[in-house]
Amino acid sequence: MTLKYLIHKEFLQIRRNSFLPRLIVMFPIMIMCVMPWVMNMEVKNIVVDIVDNDHSTLSQQLVHKVEASNYFIFNGQKASYSEALNEIEHTQADVVLVIPPNYEKDMMNGQMPQVLIAANAVNGTKGSMGSAYLSQIVNQVEGASVLSLYNKNQNYKVFMIPALMAILMMMLCGFLPALNIVGEKEAGTIEQMNVTPVKKWEFILAKLIPYWLIALFVMSVCFLLAWLIYGITCQGNLLLVYLIAMLLALFWSSFGLIVSNYSDTMQQAIFVMWFFVVCMMLLSGLFTPTRSMPSWAYLTTYINPMHYFVDAIRTVFIRGGDFHSIYHQILALLAIGFFMAAWAVRSYRKNS
Repeated sequence: MTLKYLIHKEFLQIRRNSFLPRLIVMFPIMIMCVMPWVMNMEVKNIVVDIVDNDHSTLSQQLVHKVEASNYFIFNGQKASYSEALNEIEHTQADVVLVIPPNYEKDMMNGQMPQVLIAANAVNGTKGSMGSAYLSQIVNQVEGASVLSLYNKNQNYKVFMIPALMAILMMMLCGFLPALNIVGEKEAGTIEQMNVTPVKKWEFILAKLIPYWLIALFVMSVCFLLAWLIYGITCQGNLLLVYLIAMLLALFWSSFGLIVSNYSDTMQQAIFVMWFFVVCMMLLSGLFTPTRSMPSWAYLTTYINPMHYFVDAIRTVFIRGGDFHSIYHQILALLAIGFFMAAWAVRSYRKNS
């Protein structure tokens, strides 16, 4: 019964706060309506020059396919490779495509002519992505086909929307409980709780449960908005998504409490939380594949709960995976979550 009244007290405090209710309403709207458009790793408006040394029907077909692509700005055909390279050196072009002589003849004889793609790699991302886009177009003209599984239209929003749930859980279940407790420390109201017979685990649960419920509500709103705005729905069991979300919430809420237990001011808690949040987020595979990291950095993914969550939610949400597909991630999140929860309870000094 004590826990019931403590939870009721927390909801009253949240409701009386002039900022938190607005945050709870605006946060899922911003996540779903703004972030999928902004957090886009696609590269567009790549300026391309083409040198056609064949002037055949098939080479012109390749030129027209490049010209019609949404990823390129066609800068025209150049007379020679040196002329096109000069435009790259003066930053007037990003990529050059050189079609060799006898391109159509070699294709008709069953040979694979060598097409030259030269890219300005000062901007490494733009250069590599532009080369990759051109390679796909050349392969399509030469008869090769590309099969995209699970995301056939290669819509980047399908890739990012599930991962944005990790940011949502991090903010609602990590930052808010930590700042709540540190705020009570600064105000001196937590001392009134310390002199009561309320047990440590009751006090901590009362601080966490309201934010868990709010996070589940906000996640449900995000799934609804993803369906209404983008037509994107979960391909697997939605209950599995909520399960791994709660396990991540357990970790972040426990971690937030640990930070608040060792912090004396709200500024100190914010800096410590932000340091770990940025490191875990960037090393989780949320934005870029973890396999592209150096081997020493990849080792950090084994203790990074954000990595397990992002991997699991994409497996269920995009691929339609079942429990057996993510049981490894669930066990890892359970182990890390309960370890951090035990640390949070033990580190809370009730009589401080």
